[in-house]
Amino acid sequence: MNGPYKPHPYIPNTVPEVQRQMLAEIGASGIEELYRGIPEELRFKGQMNVPPALTEYELQRHIEKLLDTNVSAKQYVNFLGAGCWQHFIPAVCDEISQRSEFVTAYAGEPYEDHGRFQTLFEYQSLVAELVDMDVVNVPTFDWAQAAATSLRMAARITGRSEVLLPAIIHPERRMIIENYLSPDIRCVYIDADPKLGLLSVDDLRAKLSERIAAVYIENPSYAGIVEHRGAEIAEYAHKAGALFVVGVDPISLGVLKPPSQFGADIVCGDLQPLGIHMQYGGGQAGFIATRDEEKFVMEYPSRLFGIAPTAVEGEYGFGDVAYERTSFAKREKGKESVGTQTALWGITAGVYLALMGPHGMQEVGRTIVQNAKYAALRLSEIEGVGIRFAAPFFKEFVVDFTRTGKTVETVNKRLLEMGIFGGKDLSAEYPEWGQCALYCVTEIHTKEDLDKLAASVRSIVQS
Repeated sequence: MNGPYKPHPYIPNTVPEVQRQMLAEIGASGIEELYRGIPEELRFKGQMNVPPALTEYELQRHIEKLLDTNVSAKQYVNFLGAGCWQHFIPAVCDEISQRSEFVTAYAGEPYEDHGRFQTLFEYQSLVAELVDMDVVNVPTFDWAQAAATSLRMAARITGRSEVLLPAIIHPERRMIIENYLSPDIRCVYIDADPKLGLLSVDDLRAKLSERIAAVYIENPSYAGIVEHRGAEIAEYAHKAGALFVVGVDPISLGVLKPPSQFGADIVCGDLQPLGIHMQYGGGQAGFIATRDEEKFVMEYPSRLFGIAPTAVEGEYGFGDVAYERTSFAKREKGKESVGTQTALWGITAGVYLALMGPHGMQEVGRTIVQNAKYAALRLSEIEGVGIRFAAPFFKEFVVDFTRTGKTVETVNKRLLEMGIFGGKDLSAEYPEWGQCALYCVTEIHTKEDLDKLAASVRSIVQS
């Protein structure tokens, strides 16, 4: 250690005597010996420019000052989505998810979890009903991991080493999928129709082969496009001996047919729209669903919870199904390594679905469709502004500012001055589209919000 220091009152190993005892116990001559594996050229030699220590109150003041510079989606009208969407959160979702037996339950057993296993079983049952499948897993980290795991499951089932994915896909999801599948499984991308934004069926057919383990599509797509040819795509995939994997925004299933009904073998997606707040780095969770067939069930790497009668007549218990297939049981010999899960968000999603019910999901879906169509219509009335794709969309749509002569960056900066978060700038992700932005409209937007957006965009592009 360089320079004088004072022991930390709550960290025992900062006390010199304690440090000496610890080093003696492991047979080390000094702290520097613990870092001998780090090359000298990588070690920092100078003095760190660390400001003086703050008291607890001073630290609180400092953090609050930093936080006060943020502007939240509650203060401004928000049209950002692209993987983290602003939906209405019923108060009961927060009330249940904040209960101590759920917040603190990490990976214990039923006798200490006070209903956690049952809540996760109920969550699985509700999502299974929503997507019209039989089996649903404990939540994954996010949609990207759910998709990547689904594709690995398909590769193990088919024994093949390539997958087909849409070219229009969230760049972050694409990177995670490629990273998770490499080096065993190769990703091949299917072009999109430049006018409609739909998957090119001709390109799909040209790229199908005996090497393809799965065809993966998203409905709605990253651009919000509703893929109406799912059954046709499923037929081509199955004829080639591949599985059909569909990623879905579950809040769309109140108005859209679930993927299982147009041929999906594996359904995956995001839980965040189901009662989970937008959070910085959190609030994300994914799900995987399949039919109740052994070839699928035994390829799930994550935990599955089931219900079974106990030794007491009329009593039921909840616990792991086929635990021996998981990496918890097989350790390094597991098909995939599964660690911490986002089980808390599964409980929250279950509460949301139980509260909404079929009619509630249909109502919120219809409201989103109506609001998004109204917003797109108002924006398309502005001279120079257009909607990039002609196909039907759900919740999100691509707005083209190219003919206005203004960049998305300029438009968004001006909108911010007017108290509006504009759509996500796509000009770097898809430069061939020109100056385009992805706008998200949900049930939280009022007619006044959408009229304000249209009026603000009109004033910006005409100035």
